[in-house]
Amino acid sequence: MNTKQITLLHSNDMHGDFLVDTVDEKLTGGVSMLSGYLTQCRNEDPNVIYAIAGDMFRGSVLDSEYLGLSTIQIMNLLAPDVVTLGNHETDYGVAHLLFLEKMAQFPIINANLYIRQTDTRLFEPCYIMEIDGMKILFIGIITDEVISQTKGERIIGSFIGIEDAAKEVGKICNAYNSLDIDMTVLLTHIGFEEDKKLAAILDPDWGVDIIVGGHSHTFIEQPALVNDILIVQAGTGTDQIGRFDLVIDTDENQVASWKWSAVPINEFTCPRDPRMEELIGSIKAKTDLKYAKVVANFDYELEHHNRWIQTELGGVFADAMKDSLAVDLFFMGSGSVRKRHMGPIVTLQDFTECYPYDGKSYGVKLTGAQLKKALLFIYRDEAWLGDHTEFYQLSKGMHVIYSKSRHELLKCELDGEEIDDGKIYTVGIQEFHYNNLPEFFNLTYDEVKANGEVTVLTTSDVQTLLEYFDKNKHLGFGLEGRLEVVD
Repeated sequence: MNTKQITLLHSNDMHGDFLVDTVDEKLTGGVSMLSGYLTQCRNEDPNVIYAIAGDMFRGSVLDSEYLGLSTIQIMNLLAPDVVTLGNHETDYGVAHLLFLEKMAQFPIINANLYIRQTDTRLFEPCYIMEIDGMKILFIGIITDEVISQTKGERIIGSFIGIEDAAKEVGKICNAYNSLDIDMTVLLTHIGFEEDKKLAAILDPDWGVDIIVGGHSHTFIEQPALVNDILIVQAGTGTDQIGRFDLVIDTDENQVASWKWSAVPINEFTCPRDPRMEELIGSIKAKTDLKYAKVVANFDYELEHHNRWIQTELGGVFADAMKDSLAVDLFFMGSGSVRKRHMGPIVTLQDFTECYPYDGKSYGVKLTGAQLKKALLFIYRDEAWLGDHTEFYQLSKGMHVIYSKSRHELLKCELDGEEIDDGKIYTVGIQEFHYNNLPEFFNLTYDEVKANGEVTVLTTSDVQTLLEYFDKNKHLGFGLEGRLEVVD
């Protein structure tokens, strides 16, 4: 048996997490130390590959202020070998993404974004990397369920689900079989549980060895193994990097043995990269002047450590929108709140990194029965896996008790009164979520519009929130039993 060794390093969902942080008096994360670790690995071993499984963008003013241009500069210096798209790569629009791709000095692959009229792919579907006489095939996969942002761009299409994605993987693998591919890696951005489903339906003869995933921000201790395919993910941000030490059987074109670990990126394990620090410093110096302004005061630091539960920080955002827009209830998308904690003093930078998505909010009229139908759909079994469903922070006055075992709402009250099936309630919803109403709430546009006109409540969520925080100082908050999950 002829074998060769490869080190496969991987990140996902970096979300503009470029700066070093202090955790327990220890410096951790940041692309300076991440770059230092990559350089160290590359100097120790020529057979090193670094791959990123989507969502380089969003989450930092260093990214949003320059619409991703600064991120591409930073990534060019980080020098990944191959990258696939995440859902947030489309946040600035597909046309702008194609512009950013031209700036990238590394391959960006995606097999299933295409122009509807001509079925023309927007990106190269795969990338074959040749290293030490071996050929490594990378295929980029994302599904329509994840990239909901592109639904506003009518000429852009994508695959519907993992079944279609699996067929595309098969087509690509079959097309390159004659090239003697030594290892095949899927770079996906669909969530850890969906990666398992995808692996289960892949034909073993296609030769997929590894799935490096993203989207669900999953921290793992060891890879999952489904259908003889290793599945990994490296959490979120730059606090850690996934590392595979692989032995490849070049006769049988498969992984002979492997070792995987999550390597912490901190001052004890990673040297700093002075070139990266100079680049970051030049970008940050320009943003600091604009974003140092204090925009809010909380009574204490509010947390949002888990986006699939009700949180204090999420509740403040939901309440601010409810009060400002005079609706009965506001559904604040949990994923819109990007920081795990904020306050008590909040600068414009803090706020922008916490809530980077500006847009409209709509007022829709729902019957009590439709409201309950939406809540039951939001709280379906998949929601508690913390993967690919949408979850919402409820505004004050709501009291919901949900039974997981019975899949029932045991209580559904607003301001102390049971929600009346026949009564009409005005509900505020952010633009992104309104644009995906059937997928996120299980409600059709026709049944919602039958209750009355859909109105634009604000053209800028950000302006609405900043105005509210400016007028309401020293905000404190309690969950007040808005959502109780039993059984």
